[in-house]
Amino acid sequence: MTASKTVNIIGGGLAGSEAALYLSARGVSVRLFEAKPSWRSPAHKSADFAEIVCSNSLKSTAETTASGALKNELGVMGCALLNIARQNAVPAGSALAVDRDRFSAAVTDEIRSRENIEIVNRIVRDIDVSEPTLVCAGPVCHDDLAQSLVALTGERSLHFFDAAAPIVTAESIDMSRAFFGARYGKGGDDYLNCPMTKDEYLAFHVQLINAERVVDEIGGVFEGCMPVEVMAARGVDALRFGPLRPVGFRDAGKPYAVLQLRRENCAGTLFNLVGFQTNLKFGEQKRVFSMIPALQAAEFVRYGVMHRNTFINAPVALNSDLRLKNYPNVFIAGQLCGVEGYVESIATGLLAAINVERMLRGEPTVVPPVETVLGALCNYITLPNVNFQPMNANFGVLPPMDSVKKAERKRAYYDRSDLKIREWAQSAIYGG
Repeated sequence: MTASKTVNIIGGGLAGSEAALYLSARGVSVRLFEAKPSWRSPAHKSADFAEIVCSNSLKSTAETTASGALKNELGVMGCALLNIARQNAVPAGSALAVDRDRFSAAVTDEIRSRENIEIVNRIVRDIDVSEPTLVCAGPVCHDDLAQSLVALTGERSLHFFDAAAPIVTAESIDMSRAFFGARYGKGGDDYLNCPMTKDEYLAFHVQLINAERVVDEIGGVFEGCMPVEVMAARGVDALRFGPLRPVGFRDAGKPYAVLQLRRENCAGTLFNLVGFQTNLKFGEQKRVFSMIPALQAAEFVRYGVMHRNTFINAPVALNSDLRLKNYPNVFIAGQLCGVEGYVESIATGLLAAINVERMLRGEPTVVPPVETVLGALCNYITLPNVNFQPMNANFGVLPPMDSVKKAERKRAYYDRSDLKIREWAQSAIYGG
């Protein structure tokens, strides 16, 4: 029986929503603080919980990827948001992509249906360290809350810039200059491809690298979500080895570069420009991206945006169980704790909730084994690191399996994580 105590959760994003639903289901009273709708970061538009703001893709489900392994771990752990995501999925090949509006609405409905979740719509400016608290305010939290975190950790909050890609309407795309299909057949017809000739690409590249940006100097850009203009500036062929690579298409002739569009919603009326996160001014986005032949008349329903991502210096301030070293009542989850990515945020929200419940029971906190993706991430973000930057799910953070043949190693990592998470969850979550 869980001790009678209310847990404060600051932030109703992916991590906070997952934590609230887990604790509520375990009989714990939750006070969920959400600044919306009175205050929103530049990246947020909806009043719903668990708003997804960058891509609608929760990445691969393949059993040869770290992202697929992490989703499997979350499934074993009883992740609520993963189930909701699958119920609101849109076609995206081997990736788990969602209709963002439907997903957030479903999470909001579920949270509002729980009688033991009290929703408080206001900005939290100070963290009460005397009460059990999960800080899941996200990477673009209010400045006052960020300063409160600085005061608690004794370290200046770090930050980097993240970027979101534009969205266009399907009916405005010139389908005569585009074709459906996935690279190397992975994903069937879930992607719409926009080819470019050499002359078209070179003209586009010149305009892209010289277009006017919202922020002239960008420091500490995360490599996994780099603005397309920053990548393009690294060399004339940088995009052709990245998001515009023209390989893997059958019966498409020999395009010089290919932009892929991914369905943004179930109805297929909106498409996201894959890999085109950007910091260009809105007018420049319209001008430059419309140089792509299939997008000459494109209607942009959302332009790309650039926003600050804030995260704590986890190696200095945080234990691997996601608890602040100097304040045992306070846990940090989501991108604030130094992980990068939607599924990673959900995973840390779930682990923080597991641990705060165990704390209420008077039991020791737990961390999944380092052979799991979640356990390895928690280990990575809390190891000493003078140049700490956020990390997403990848097999590189796991203990190596050098004895396994290279061709079989990814699947071996997946199988090992599956075994370890099941053993761990049986004792840590289900009490077996």
